[in-house]
Amino acid sequence: MDNQKHRSYWQGIAQQRCPRCREGKLFKYPPYSLKFTEMYKECPHCGIPYEREPGFFYGAMYVSYAFQVALFVTVLVALNILMDEPPVWAYFAGVLVPLFVLFPHFFRYARTLYLYFFSGIQYDPEAGKKTQASQ
Repeated sequence: MDNQKHRSYWQGIAQQRCPRCREGKLFKYPPYSLKFTEMYKECPHCGIPYEREPGFFYGAMYVSYAFQVALFVTVLVALNILMDEPPVWAYFAGVLVPLFVLFPHFFRYARTLYLYFFSGIQYDPEAGKKTQASQ
């Protein structure tokens, strides 16, 4: 019996792990480093390539755009509820500050969600074991 705990689908997304084995990391560096955009070419655990075709992750820009629109709408609603006729600078500050803070997360989760939903990679709990056994 294998003692390894398997991540659920949503845990794999939340922890930004490989959609096939849910063990290997997608990104090389932490979100608040200068290299926050660098992904592994293939899963360090099971070896499956992440980029399914050249330019695959261009579609993740639409997911990132949806995150940013959600942020803008949330800030707009929050400011209108909390302040009576907020000044223009409040809108700019209310959007730009969270946007700069959250941008690395928006970028990473957009790619993670795009990889999980549109790559066609199916979960295989035995994927990492097969690769490690052959080495």
